Amino acid sequence: MESVAQEKGTLSIHTENIFPIIKKFLYSDHEIFLRELVSNAVDATQKLKQLTSYGEFNGELGELKVSVKLDKEAKTITVSDRGIGMTADEIKKYINQIAFSGAAEFVEQYKDKEGGKENIIGHFGLGFYSAYMVASKVEIVTLSYKEGAEAVRWECDGSTEFEIGPAERSERGTDVILHIAPDSEEFLSEFRLREILEKYGKFLPVEIEFEDKIINNPNPIWTKNPADLKDEDYLEFYKELYPYSEDPLFWIHLNVDYPFNLTGVLYFPKLKNDFQVQKEKIKLYSRQVFITDEVKDIVPDFLQLLHGVIDSPDIPLNVSRSYLQADSNVKKINGYITRKVADKLSEIFKNDREGFEKKFDDIGLFVKYGIISDDKFYEKAKDFCLVKNIDGKHFTFEEYREAVKDNQTDKNGNQIWLYTNDPKKQDAFVESAKKRSYDVLLLDTVIDPHFIGVLEQKLEKVNVKRVDADTVDKLIEKDITLESVLSEEQKEKAKVLFEGIMESKAASVQVEAMPTDELPVVITFPEFMRRMTDMQAISGQASMFGNMPMMYTVSVNANHPLTEKILATEDEAQQKELAKQAYDLALLSQGMLSGKALTTFIQRTVEVL
Repeated sequence: MESVAQEKGTLSIHTENIFPIIKKFLYSDHEIFLRELVSNAVDATQKLKQLTSYGEFNGELGELKVSVKLDKEAKTITVSDRGIGMTADEIKKYINQIAFSGAAEFVEQYKDKEGGKENIIGHFGLGFYSAYMVASKVEIVTLSYKEGAEAVRWECDGSTEFEIGPAERSERGTDVILHIAPDSEEFLSEFRLREILEKYGKFLPVEIEFEDKIINNPNPIWTKNPADLKDEDYLEFYKELYPYSEDPLFWIHLNVDYPFNLTGVLYFPKLKNDFQVQKEKIKLYSRQVFITDEVKDIVPDFLQLLHGVIDSPDIPLNVSRSYLQADSNVKKINGYITRKVADKLSEIFKNDREGFEKKFDDIGLFVKYGIISDDKFYEKAKDFCLVKNIDGKHFTFEEYREAVKDNQTDKNGNQIWLYTNDPKKQDAFVESAKKRSYDVLLLDTVIDPHFIGVLEQKLEKVNVKRVDADTVDKLIEKDITLESVLSEEQKEKAKVLFEGIMESKAASVQVEAMPTDELPVVITFPEFMRRMTDMQAISGQASMFGNMPMMYTVSVNANHPLTEKILATEDEAQQKELAKQAYDLALLSQGMLSGKALTTFIQRTVEVL
């Protein structure tokens, strides 16, 4: 075979300024140079394994790990592999020509376009050149696996000039030696290199050695057959991903090869009310190389509450492999994951209803989020999404319709589903509902104000009302009308009296016939305003009502003995005091009495006793 000749040449890129472009324009995150070089080394190693399996290489494979070495004194980082290596001709073909046909044209095409730099990968093989983000000079010393091949050295200082010639090397494979530039000396740190390697290379399919330790797990569970795995394998892997987290509730093993390749494991964590803490826990890999934890295009928004790993070589990436490009495969993957998750939940619900109910406080947040944000998910989830009443009993939507239809259908044929979001604070209203044998749901999570809206939108002739949204007989209006023991004149007198003792301009007074076992005065909030305020509080937006106080209704019970007693009191000061006491009681039942007003109420109560 012809020996390697010493020669010099010019890189075929037709421009002098390609390296500044690579350094500044293509790669915003300089640390990924190590991901690219280690990935190339892994690819070279995997290619050798394939050649062996095809019978095209019959030599000794030996130990095939990739190693990363740091030399602080020499200011070098070396990435070494024992893969296929390169001949001089291959270096000229793959390295010198930079795999695109005219950088000038490329620069013109992309430099001014918004999003231009996100649309480059696939067109150009630029992974190796990410080295020049941190290196002032790069050397390659390589020996091809081919019989009779000779070792080659290539070096280039970041200009378009390169040098190629013979090298001293007896072992098959490649060393890439980076001479770190003065502005990138942060990378001459064991801690920094380990951090990058663990971030991007934690699950690379070939062992990666750094500081005499293997830093990766080359066979993560998503690459294995689910039939060969036990529950403890999945739990152990979860701990590997999230060392300080509680155990997940359950998981889904993804494995599809048509119409796209996708593997992975998604875990259902115990959810907390703070969604942002939960998100960005799914990691995207491509052939076991970490890409990003920004998976919003692949994974629907509500599924980002899951944790775990997705690996697909079919997801199109930009040149720095750091984010996705819009693509029909991405949409298909998105739909597939939604379907798999819905099917898994449905399966658990059907096979173990009791276990599903026990977990529903945790997964309910996630299921409700899905129902709110994804119609396709709703179509499946409507059969396993549960609502829970204050006694802790769970119902599907249809089961609950059936349970309350006889007693909670109003005169217009609408079912009224009552709920509380704070059973302690709204206890008086819950008790009033119970006296009528009404059922009360508990809807107290951060997402329930939105969920309630979806229930009313999706379920025909269902209205959802909080127990304190109106007096109990107005919450579910029947054809029965209670007669008032007060005359119209007395009702007007009571209205004027109570309006006179109230300081709040946000309240309106009405006098109405209620059962005698209700409170003498009841304070309620209009459902629409309270719901809007709840939803805006969750989203962190200012209320559309500005700083206005929350409007509320003061309902004076015309049939309560105390109302009659107040109206019959002739001493005006005493009459006002009794009315104030009844009104303060109503405020107290809604948790609206505090500070000086509460102190005064307590003193007044003691005096009356």
